[in-house]
Amino acid sequence: MKNNLFLDAAFSKQTERPPVWMMRQAGRFMPQYWEIKNKYSFLEMCKTPEIAADVTMLPVDLLGIDAA
Repeated sequence: MKNNLFLDAAFSKQTERPPVWMMRQAGRFMPQYWEIKNKYSFLEMCKTPEIAADVTMLPVDLLGIDAA
């Protein structure tokens, strides 16, 4: 496999950078997401751990899923 950064990291192999996967559209239908989005830029949300955690947990809390 040519692009295996994620798999290498998953198997605890040394990687040149951490793999990151982002799904930005997950919360766009949620009013709670828009309350946060109206206060902070996307970059601010990513760089502020407390805000990133809040945004991540929105679908978990609202939809009752088991992980985010």
